[in-house]
Amino acid sequence: MNWQATLERIGEFTSKYFVLWVVIAAPLALYTPETFTPIAAYITPLLGIIMLGMGLTLTPADFRRILERPRDVFIGAMSQWLLMPLFAYLLVAVLGLPWEIGVGLILVGAAPGGTASNVMTYLGKGDVALSVTITTVTTIAAPLVMPAWVVALAGESISVTFGQLSETIVQVVLLPVVGGLVLRYLLDRYAPLVAEIGLSIFPAISVVAIVAIVAAVVGLNVETILGAGALVFLAVVLHNGLGLGSGYAVGHATGMAEDRARACAFEVGLQNSGLAVALATAHFSASAALIPALFSVWHNVSGPALATLFTYLDGDSPATDEDVAVASD
Repeated sequence: MNWQATLERIGEFTSKYFVLWVVIAAPLALYTPETFTPIAAYITPLLGIIMLGMGLTLTPADFRRILERPRDVFIGAMSQWLLMPLFAYLLVAVLGLPWEIGVGLILVGAAPGGTASNVMTYLGKGDVALSVTITTVTTIAAPLVMPAWVVALAGESISVTFGQLSETIVQVVLLPVVGGLVLRYLLDRYAPLVAEIGLSIFPAISVVAIVAIVAAVVGLNVETILGAGALVFLAVVLHNGLGLGSGYAVGHATGMAEDRARACAFEVGLQNSGLAVALATAHFSASAALIPALFSVWHNVSGPALATLFTYLDGDSPATDEDVAVASD
């Protein structure tokens, strides 16, 4: 059907130029913050929409892979759970970030894997099945792991409790993901055409939601960005780089094949920064949401760059537009 092809092209185009939309929206939010700050009230439901989209991409086969390759899944998940929170805490201390900003870096470090890691693993010729499985495991465990790290590292400097953080994560991550999984099962069984259309257009919806979240956070933090922009951006770049590098190193050190080590790199380095933004705005401050918002921008620059490097080292041609479209499904 022509209308179905049109929807697919819209989804592909929007996803392909994701970084461009963010690069356009962020300066606009700096220039006219009052245009975008009202979006802040909708950050949590927007994230719920994004996580619903993630749930729609999952199938029972993704969960069976946990049983098929438990060792590599365990190594990838543990690397993310242990390394990224500790890197965040050390960077806050070493760079001397103000605590109201630094807690945002800890939120990013404690967050589960983001769906961008699955796309970058595909483009970088990594093991996509392993990537999807690790993302699924860390997302399901997020209501326990993420609050535990935040409370442990932030300590008495925060007033929010483990239970409050856990409840929010369940509402904006776990329930939408499970809902998306159930909806995907029902659609595949009773309305496969609708499922196909939904999977084609939902990446575009997710991109719009992420861009809106980033613009809202930038609009709320104009003075902070202009005052401490370089140091904050350095923290984001270092944190992301340490995650990508250490994930790849751990993969090889534990005997993973090259494609699985690449998946481990992307899983450790690319976080669900949207969840960190939602928690920051719900339980902390607008300043706490700044680093997670910048991370959303930066890891969608560093991820494709690393994927391109991997394909170059393989001697392969860069991913085509069709590859990007398939990876976004």
